[in-house]
Amino acid sequence: MSKTIIKGAVVQAGTCLYDTPRTLDKFEDLLADAARQGAQLTVFPEAFIGGYPKGADFGARVGSRTPAGREDYQRYYNSAIALDGPELARMSKAVAKANVNVVVGVMEQGGATLYCTALYFAKDGTLMGKHRKLMPTAMERLIWGFGDGSTLAVQNMDVGKVGALICWENYMPLARTHMYAQGVEFYCSPTVDDRPAWTPSMQHIAIEGRCFVLSAVQYMRRSDAPDDYICADGDAPDTVLINGGSCIVSPFGELLAGPVFGEDTILTADLDKSLITRGKYDLDTVGHYARPDVFSLHVNTAPQNAVVEEE
Repeated sequence: MSKTIIKGAVVQAGTCLYDTPRTLDKFEDLLADAARQGAQLTVFPEAFIGGYPKGADFGARVGSRTPAGREDYQRYYNSAIALDGPELARMSKAVAKANVNVVVGVMEQGGATLYCTALYFAKDGTLMGKHRKLMPTAMERLIWGFGDGSTLAVQNMDVGKVGALICWENYMPLARTHMYAQGVEFYCSPTVDDRPAWTPSMQHIAIEGRCFVLSAVQYMRRSDAPDDYICADGDAPDTVLINGGSCIVSPFGELLAGPVFGEDTILTADLDKSLITRGKYDLDTVGHYARPDVFSLHVNTAPQNAVVEEE
């Protein structure tokens, strides 16, 4: 294969909700499968490690929270991972064994606050960086904290420049523009948005940024959650909570793989990086197609801390 062509993969699968050891087993198996298919960059869905509690309300009403809801949050928190913990070490070992660059969605423990985070692993298992979701959507704001601009950096992997925005962050035009300004080549979109309208959004982003887009969506059934899980979406084991829709898109908006709904799958495609330059020949939104005399974007990449000590 040419040095300008890499094989990308997106994994469509669901978390074993509230059972992180089993989910890590699944992560290892799916990553090994992607490696056997020749993947050099593999993207997993949003909140794959730690879980996306679809249909749960955590006992919250306007002006009140229930004791049972606090127990639900404790259980969810216990399923999340610390970035200096044994789960991270296990993931690093699995990545190194597979010898594949990885972007994977996790629930990150940051003190007592949870963050929806995308982790970047180099193929030797090194954790290169992380991105915390800037804007949790709707009820997610009850259980997740807000990221800041300090985790928006695109990573220089051996396959090229890899960046990630999570789920509805991809609907934030200025966040996308910051990705483009960093020269992102492989734009990763881990998500749980399983609506058919997600695919044309990914095609738009690929055209707008003249980059490859790899979107990994969970496919999760009620049977992937514990029997005592209280879910507004239904209790039959075969109830689909998240229906997939993963896809891979070229810099010209062409679907290279997917979308696929209603099943577990790994999608792969050959990604020819020369298409990026060819595409930017007539559309470079942060280059010759920009108008900085009219529009400009200022990005605050400093960490935002609640307490700042000064001498």
